[in-house]
Amino acid sequence: MLRELIRDLSGKIHGEVINYRRFLHSEPELSFEEYATSAYIKRRLDEMKIKWEAIAGTGVLASIKGDLQLDTVVALRADIDALPITELNEVTYKSKKEGLMHACGHDVHAASLLGTAKILQELRSEFGGTVKLMFQPGEEKLPGGASIMIREGALKNPAPDAVIGQHVMPSLDVGKIGIRSGKYMASTDELYITVKGKGGHGALPQQNIDSVVIAAHIIIALQQIVSRVADPRMPTVLSFGKVSANGATNVIPDEVKIEGTFRTFDEEWRTQAHSTMKKMAESIAEGMGGRCEFTIAKGYPFLVNEEKLTAEVRKYMQEYAGSENVIDIDMWMTGEDFAYYSQAADACFYRIGIRNTDKGIDSAVHTPTFDIDEDALALSTGLMAYIALKKLGN
Repeated sequence: MLRELIRDLSGKIHGEVINYRRFLHSEPELSFEEYATSAYIKRRLDEMKIKWEAIAGTGVLASIKGDLQLDTVVALRADIDALPITELNEVTYKSKKEGLMHACGHDVHAASLLGTAKILQELRSEFGGTVKLMFQPGEEKLPGGASIMIREGALKNPAPDAVIGQHVMPSLDVGKIGIRSGKYMASTDELYITVKGKGGHGALPQQNIDSVVIAAHIIIALQQIVSRVADPRMPTVLSFGKVSANGATNVIPDEVKIEGTFRTFDEEWRTQAHSTMKKMAESIAEGMGGRCEFTIAKGYPFLVNEEKLTAEVRKYMQEYAGSENVIDIDMWMTGEDFAYYSQAADACFYRIGIRNTDKGIDSAVHTPTFDIDEDALALSTGLMAYIALKKLGN
């Protein structure tokens, strides 16, 4: 059976995939600067005799065409960038670059896709159709490498019938898989607000226009966007994580800078909220004698798992890993630039469990102690190959 064949192959190359992951983990690179990562991926693909082309700067686009006569096309995606975090794990594959770390599992995703490629290349005489392999840069940084990959033709010539992606999930035990149909991850916008007043001595407020007080009013008032303007049935988050007022205990500054994020699941409401936030902040500042500059860096759209495709993928997961290991997961307010693929084609984005509390592996992503149980690499590698071949019709 196909399942046993792929399980056997994924087991045989498990050690090799671990080596892929450990190399990538030890040599992290920031978004759109993944030069050595890209070169490493190309070398491995060359060894497998898989043709590739450069795309989106540091991205790699490869394809494997089966020998049998089928026209179906499936695209598999892995992101490859790291984060500006100093790793605290004391492991042999610890990051060699101070201040840089694969703290979101993109090393896992890239290594897994290389393993999947190795399996598919081994089996190419046994299947038909085409599998596109998309090693994508810059997931962690706007405008998102996915948008550039699409713009440069990753989803053309040939166009995929499905785009599949996977991501580590520290809240799931190793061996488990998480999936959700429909809307899954939120759109992500960055907010930059500059409140301008008139600085001066803190003991003489009557001579000043207090930018700090104006900023405080704006921060509190904007929460009404979520509590009183948004439809309660529409998940919406507005958070401010940075406020900079370069004054002192007795100095009111001329200006205050505020940075935050806005997230939701509906494009019409997203556009309306942008306009409402801007008008509200500007009117509050003006009413208190100051000014407000409100800039919105529009980020990734919301991610939606196409329902028919996701139902198929769920069935393939149950076949491969057992129904007891396929977990229904909830909507997340975090964002992912895989959303661009989901807006352009039928797509499914699922989660791979990597937690093992017995081994002390339970840190969240984007933390300096993030790591994985590498047993997950056998599942992540084989499962993606199985999904691809089943979707191709083999």
